[in-house]
Amino acid sequence: MACERNSNSVETTDPTTTTFSASTPAPPAPFDLPQIDTPAEVGRTPYDVTSGVTATESTAEFVAGLAERISREVAKSVKGQEQVVETALVALLAGGHALFEGVPGTAKTLLARSIAASCAADFKRIQFTPDLMPSDILGANVFDMQTGAFHLRKGPIFTEIALADEINRTPPKTQAALLECMEERRASIDGVTNALPPLFTVFATQNPVEYEGTYPLPEAQLDRFLVKILVDYPDEESERAMLVAWDRGFQAADLTTAQIKAVATVDDLLRARASLPAVRVEQGMIGYILEIVRRTRSHRQLTLGASPRAAVALLNASKALALIRARDFLIPDDVKAMALPVLRHRILLRPEAEIEGRTPDATLKSLIEGVDVPR
Repeated sequence: MACERNSNSVETTDPTTTTFSASTPAPPAPFDLPQIDTPAEVGRTPYDVTSGVTATESTAEFVAGLAERISREVAKSVKGQEQVVETALVALLAGGHALFEGVPGTAKTLLARSIAASCAADFKRIQFTPDLMPSDILGANVFDMQTGAFHLRKGPIFTEIALADEINRTPPKTQAALLECMEERRASIDGVTNALPPLFTVFATQNPVEYEGTYPLPEAQLDRFLVKILVDYPDEESERAMLVAWDRGFQAADLTTAQIKAVATVDDLLRARASLPAVRVEQGMIGYILEIVRRTRSHRQLTLGASPRAAVALLNASKALALIRARDFLIPDDVKAMALPVLRHRILLRPEAEIEGRTPDATLKSLIEGVDVPR
């Protein structure tokens, strides 16, 4: 949905670069098969309109195909970040939010825009600055002189995919405006609760090397991000492919130059989210996740361990990864793959561990190695 501009620091409607409307007709996707009216039509695959999955296609195959198509489109504009894209899709399909951390120029913003374009989702970018106010994000009630009544002017948070660019550059008061939105998918404005779109997802970015003029996110806000994704430099071949693409006319500000197509719909993503309960989880796997999370709370190098919300996040993220990898059951490798993205921003190292050069990732890897894997 389009939104009026509330502040010079908030980017809302720019059809060439930032907003992809769900109403824009999307090209037919391979799984959009016609419904059979009579049994006489032979050679066509029956289609179950209630689930969006063909009668011969499992839920896991549907989600895996969906993720593969989106990943393929995103790769047209973002080179060499396959693991980052997969983890971002885990957050999107698990109904969570993602925090991207990387140096400038590593395609964090471009990645979010490309994902939104490939699934025809409404997209808005909010540039976080020190003078940004909560009303610039949420919106405000505005008095209409013609009607003599107040009406709600919705802020850019009322969208399906919201990019919170450089989220740590705005004061805590404005950062806190996102807490209710991210946890409960609703926004309270002047005492009235307003529902956000069902797909509502926050992709936030921050720069790990420049701290002047920044406001580190508090633990309560970090805990609301399903995953924290570290965006590193691409390898040499991927960077070469990027240069070739730019030489042939690609422009990051105009995704049409990358020929990204809408290969999925918002309904497809919501159906994928609804399929998470279909993933089978043995009691041994529940115990494995629980043991990893609880050990962070007593680890000698940590002052803060993972919360119960982290345990739920690790379970849901692992189930989403299993579906993306075309399985309807959970295995230890899924949990190991998601443990670092889910937990790295939810723990705090002791000062002496930091002095010794320990990192959250290294600590978590050592911890996970000490947990018995269920058989």
